[in-house]
Amino acid sequence: MSDENNMAAAMALFKRWSSKAMDEMAAESSPNFAAEMRQLAFENVFSKLWIRPGLDLKSRSLVTLGILIALRAHDELMVHVPIAIANGVTIPELEEVLYHATAYAGFPAANSARRVATVTLRKQQLID
Repeated sequence: MSDENNMAAAMALFKRWSSKAMDEMAAESSPNFAAEMRQLAFENVFSKLWIRPGLDLKSRSLVTLGILIALRAHDELMVHVPIAIANGVTIPELEEVLYHATAYAGFPAANSARRVATVTLRKQQLID
């Protein structure tokens, strides 16, 4: 796939993934400070990795969630939880990722991720 095709495919995914969490993060960003971050993420992550054929989107989301939980990357989790749901991850599967992370990333990391996921899912009106 050409770079132009990759960008178009990534843009289509990105539009499909739009969520309240993504909108809030964008609104909180300064248009002048480190303004290239979004473009770097888009070009280097979304247009090069998310559209690769080796894993389906649901599997990529599950892997991404596990890594973000282990890294305690809460801001990124706020974005990737709704992306995972859009990619077909169910609430029970998300719960299983959190439970599994207690063993491999540690209980504190998984429990913190649970809090972030709860806030994010509530914003999307997916849980009470």
